[in-house]
Amino acid sequence: MSNSKIKEFFKVGEVGHYFIRVFQKPDPNRPTNFNLRMMHGINKISILMFLAAIIIWTVKRCA
Repeated sequence: MSNSKIKEFFKVGEVGHYFIRVFQKPDPNRPTNFNLRMMHGINKISILMFLAAIIIWTVKRCA
């Protein structure tokens, strides 16, 4: 398999960039409100729960 095919396989695209952006510090120059903060908080919780579930499922499947 060539090097470019491997890089293409592991390309994360927009979804990966969203996951990275969710866990970064917020930009102090952007306006924010209560609804936006709650939305981002719920997104963080759901992403962490999803990753925990995938890890638990994988461990159970392999054990």
